[in-house]
Amino acid sequence: MIEAFRDKPGTLTRPDARRILAVAPTPALAAKLPMGKLTAMLRRAGRRRGIETDAERIQQLFREEAPRQLPLVEDAMGKQALALLLQLDAACQAVDDLASATEQAFRSHPDATIMLSFPGIGLQVGARILGEIGDGRSRFATAGGLKAYAGSAPITRASGKRRYVGRRFVKNNRLNHVGHLWAFTSLSGSSGADSHHRRRRAGGDWHTQALRHLFNRMLGQLHHCLQTRSLFDEAIAFPANAATG
Repeated sequence: MIEAFRDKPGTLTRPDARRILAVAPTPALAAKLPMGKLTAMLRRAGRRRGIETDAERIQQLFREEAPRQLPLVEDAMGKQALALLLQLDAACQAVDDLASATEQAFRSHPDATIMLSFPGIGLQVGARILGEIGDGRSRFATAGGLKAYAGSAPITRASGKRRYVGRRFVKNNRLNHVGHLWAFTSLSGSSGADSHHRRRRAGGDWHTQALRHLFNRMLGQLHHCLQTRSLFDEAIAFPANAATG
């Protein structure tokens, strides 16, 4: 089961993985699953694309030769897996409930409309950003202060003829992590963000460096919009005739 869902987001916490595991908690039961039942379980779990192809892959994997326990031991381990699955289902449901409550609370916040106008910010990402920066607008008097807190702005050290510019290690790691997700997602939602990222890559940045620079720029724009109570504007954020670094 782990191998079947290793490369998919969520692995065994996915609804389709848990549904199949509930029906086939042992290798013997998994090997007997017919194609029709596999595709039906994937559909009931909410899958919409690539169902037949994935079902065929899973079935082939389940029927491969592999080391096995004795039948009685395998059966006992299957019952243990089902008991653990009940706990996993409860934990996943709790996570879903918390996510729904978080999204509902975020929607009702006065800053939500502004934050959701930015490409790459959805309900979960927006809630995480707001939770880390807070809603006291006097907390960060300048965009530079917010960028330093997030660790997106580089730090410069100079001594005599030596000058070092590098990334910050002292920062809000939670905000920095969600900023990476924000910047990455914005590439598909904003042509300006995508062009900015490509320009940084062409200039020699690694992928993560380019994303950090994009997050730094977007964070400054977010600070401005929250202070002025204005929505994100692609034309202002990424002027077509501007060659920015």
